[in-house]
Amino acid sequence: MISIYLIGAVLLAYCFGSIPTAVWLGQSFYGVDVREYGSGNAGATNTFRVLGTKAGVAVMLIDILKGWTATNLAYFIGPSVTGPQAAAQFVNYQLALGVIAVVGHLFPIFAGFRGGKGVATLFGMILAVHFQAALVCVSVFLVVLLLTRYVSLSSISAGFAFPFSIVFLFHTSVKSVLLYGMCICVLILITHQKNIERLLKGKESKVYLFGKRAKE
Repeated sequence: MISIYLIGAVLLAYCFGSIPTAVWLGQSFYGVDVREYGSGNAGATNTFRVLGTKAGVAVMLIDILKGWTATNLAYFIGPSVTGPQAAAQFVNYQLALGVIAVVGHLFPIFAGFRGGKGVATLFGMILAVHFQAALVCVSVFLVVLLLTRYVSLSSISAGFAFPFSIVFLFHTSVKSVLLYGMCICVLILITHQKNIERLLKGKESKVYLFGKRAKE
């Protein structure tokens, strides 16, 4: 049964995801629309590339918060069943709202439907659904970033770390979470096609964590 709370949560999740952090921060503090530079995406990776580490970190943290907040709107809905099925339904609500937030990030109503790739928002969703797996993803992201200085490669690696961790480290049996993990891999491959091409050609921009910006 569709309730007013469910409809409200869906709309809020999309609105949270639609907050164009990179665009608003870039325009407000730097006078720059990041979508006009670098890869043209309104996300943390391109913010790192165009505006530097401080701006990139700020955008990443806020985008993570967007996904985490939207996913946790499930607490305001509540399962419509009781018993063992209630927990599974609650997770399904979390996943659905998180995905809607990611869609909002990809196609933000507040920024002409020109958004980013949704990796940070996806991570916020993972953080809300499976905290331990989120820590694994963070560890993989940081290690790859420190070793390669490629934010895109770090994001891809962290995304692929999620399904592997929930299967082999935490032995999760919730089918919807497993399916979501596989969908993450597919989505990341789709949204990072150009990055993957540049990585293979050795043309992807690097991020220097201590003040030096990547060359375009």
